Formats: sequence, structure tokens, C-alpha cells
Amino acid sequence: MAENKVISTNELTARLQKAENIRERDGVVWKDKFDRTHTICDARSLPDGTAVRLAGRVTALRWLGKLMFGRIYDIDGEVQFSMSREELGEDQYKFMKANVDLGDFIGITGELYHTTAGELTVRVSGYEILSKALRPLPEKFHGLTDMETRYRQRYLDIISNEETRNTMKMRFRMLRLIREYLNNNGFVEVETPIMQVVASGAAARPFITHHNALDADFYLRIAPELFLKQTIAAGFDRVYEIGKNFRNEGMDAMHLQEFTMLEWYASYWDYKRNIDFSWAMIQQIIMDLRGTLQIEYQGQQLDFSKYEEIDYTARMNELLGVDILEFKDTDALKQQLAERGMFSADELEPLKSVPSIVDYVFKRKIRDQIIQPAVVYNYPAYLIPLARRNDADSRRIDIFQLIICGAELIKAYSELVDPIVQRSAFEEQAVNKAAGDDEAFDLDEDFLRAMEHGMPPISGLGLGIDRFFAIIANQPTLRDVILFPIMK
Repeated sequence: MAENKVISTNELTARLQKAENIRERDGVVWKDKFDRTHTICDARSLPDGTAVRLAGRVTALRWLGKLMFGRIYDIDGEVQFSMSREELGEDQYKFMKANVDLGDFIGITGELYHTTAGELTVRVSGYEILSKALRPLPEKFHGLTDMETRYRQRYLDIISNEETRNTMKMRFRMLRLIREYLNNNGFVEVETPIMQVVASGAAARPFITHHNALDADFYLRIAPELFLKQTIAAGFDRVYEIGKNFRNEGMDAMHLQEFTMLEWYASYWDYKRNIDFSWAMIQQIIMDLRGTLQIEYQGQQLDFSKYEEIDYTARMNELLGVDILEFKDTDALKQQLAERGMFSADELEPLKSVPSIVDYVFKRKIRDQIIQPAVVYNYPAYLIPLARRNDADSRRIDIFQLIICGAELIKAYSELVDPIVQRSAFEEQAVNKAAGDDEAFDLDEDFLRAMEHGMPPISGLGLGIDRFFAIIANQPTLRDVILFPIMK
């Protein structure tokens, strides 16, 4: 460790001296601009003999006496360049050799040609040192493997690992494709507050922050749902938002406290329309990015040409041997589970309400075993206070979830727009919260007021962008598909 620190200090000292050499010659070490004629990617399609001005980070240098070869990099690729002492002149050639290191940014002027080995190369007639890197690239530049470094210094990971680079580029392409799909189908992208007075929109523990100017506590949003519905009440027909949500919960491969969510709401739709629309979008995005609906995810072959349908209530009733729609007594439900030997008393002790217990059982006994795409529907009303009650049976709600590899990818439902039922549902949540369920919703009077002014029939949907993309990109954790994941 001490030796590495000495080497690092020596490297820094050497690079600082080179920076001073550049300052003495050029007057400025870190230049303000460079006028490129092409990007590296564009240059690859040009014929030999084309004059170009390219720029990028130096990733390779090989000195062969009077001739040298190097490479410069940008996010879309690398290109080789060559310099000769005769063409550049003795002083320029020596200065380059003495003062340019891997990691520096340079601009090169020259013409394109192919080497005898067939590699596109820029024959350099002039160069500019644009920015001096005071720290070297990692020793194992081509393939940075230390996971801690890869997450904490993602820029090095992107430079060093082609897989990471391609994954991030694919993610941004996916976001563009989603926006295009929604925009082309009559949706309008809107923005809603991240700091909110009420923690609502999903069953989750919130993050709390303090607003100094107002001297008031606010919650980082759990979901944008209530504001997006108010946008529909204002008269917008179809709206969506792609943005950050925050839930103060545990971390694992498929859960992070800060994550990206797509939510949309459409007037006059029911949840069945949302099933058809969202499934068509998912298939289109997968085809655009992977070219097939049969993809591999962590050793599992997934088939997105179809989905299974699972009745939530029927499957849970079969599992528990009781009608979950009738359960209202928390202690009785815990006793039922303990008697069937499904969970210990210690496992159930933290759960303070029937909704939290039922959800806990489903996630561990049913959801975890679902691998292929499955649309799960027909949930108990007490699980989702914002969902529309089924017209034939008010104990049920018109909802579906898309589950893949044990993870919830989509949750969508016909929205509850009845202000009387909505207030009652909020009050039931308040009872659960008072009993110790810290994931229960808060009552939002502003949202109720908007509902009392009138809302059309609505169906809304939430899709976890990070989870969806992890599956598409065949990455094992959400951290692998996020540019800058939170680290301790």
C-alpha cells in the first residue's frame, strides 16, 4: 500500500512538471476549445486522404524511434493516429514524447489512411495538447475489474470497459425510444414536484428533508402519482413523467433507494387497455434494442412473445386455505400463517397490518417463483388505496402487475376517481399507520379536493426503468445499469 502511494506521488509530481512544460510553451495547459471537423465515429466512414481535425483522450502510445502510433478515445470509439519525426519536426516530436501521457486530451490535424494491416489511421501533421491528466488511468486500463472502483469512479469504468460503455449508451437509447413511443401515441411529458408535503402514491417509507426558508419538513417523493392525476383533472388527456423516486428501504440487487420510474396516466382507459398498450411498448423496445423477443437474463431464457395470466386472489387463497378478501384481523392472519408453518412468529412480528402481511406472503411464496413474464391481476382492495374498486365486487380492485424473474416490473390499474371511496381508503390507511405500519399512505387533502372537483375515468401505470433495463441488458444488479449509484 505504501509503495503504491509513493508511486502515485511520483506520478503526480512528474505530470505536474509536464504541465509546467506545456504552460511554458503554450501559455495555457487546459485549453478552452478545439475546432473539430468530425467526431471519431464520423471519421470512420470517410475515404482515405480526407483531411480531418479530431480530438479525444489518449489511450495508447507506442514509440518506435522516428515513428510513433497512438490512439485517442471518445464515447463512441477509438481511432489510431501516427506521427513521424520528419513530418512533425524534431521539436514537436520530442515535446509530444516527453510531455503527453495516457489520459491526456489532444487534438490532432492530419489525413486519413489505412495501414498495411488495414487499420484506419490519422497521419498527423500537427497536434495540440488540450488537457493534462494529473492522475493516470488504472493500471489495468483495458478491463477495470475492481467493483468498488467501477461504481465509485464510473467514468473510469466507462473508459476502461467496453461492456459498461455499451450498457450506458443502450440505457440512454432506451429512454429515447420510450419517449418516442409515448409521444407518438398522444402522451405529453410533464414534470411534477420531487419535494412533497404528503408521503403518498405508494406503500413505502419516505425520506424526509427540511425546507429552511419555509421552516417545514418535506418528503422526497415516493411516486408522482397524485400530481399526475391532478394534471389529468386539469384537462390533459394523456401524460407521463420519467423521473427519480425515493423510498427509504433496504438495498438488494433489484432495490435501490433512489431509482428511475416511468409513470403515465390516460383518460378514459381502463387497466385492460393499459395491459395491451404497455405490453406492445415493451415488445417494441426489446425488439429495437435486442432484435428478438427471446432474450437471456442471468442464465434464464425469457420469452417476451407471450405472458402468463395469474389471478392474485385465487392463487393466494389456494396457498393459505382461506379467503384473503375477508381477512381484517392482523393477529388472526399471523396465527393462520404460523399454524400452516409458512412463517415464524419472529418473521411476522414487524408486520402491523393485514395489507403488509398479505403483501409479504405474496412476495416470498408466489412472486419469487415467477420467472417468465406474467400478468398478475385481481388483487384485494386493501392493498392499493388509489386503485378503482371492481364494479361487481368492491373487495377487489382493477389492477395488474407485470412480474418477471421474481421482480415487479409494472404496476398499473384503473384509477380510483370516486372522492368518497378515496377518502375512506385514506382513512383506513391512517388506521394502519397508527398501528405501526410505516409504509401506509398519508391522507392528502389537496389531492382529495382535486378529485372532488371531478376527474374523468383514468388508468395509470408505473414501470421501473432500472429493472426493465437490467433485464434487457442482462445485468445482475441495478447498480450495473445506473451511471452513478449511491455508495456508502
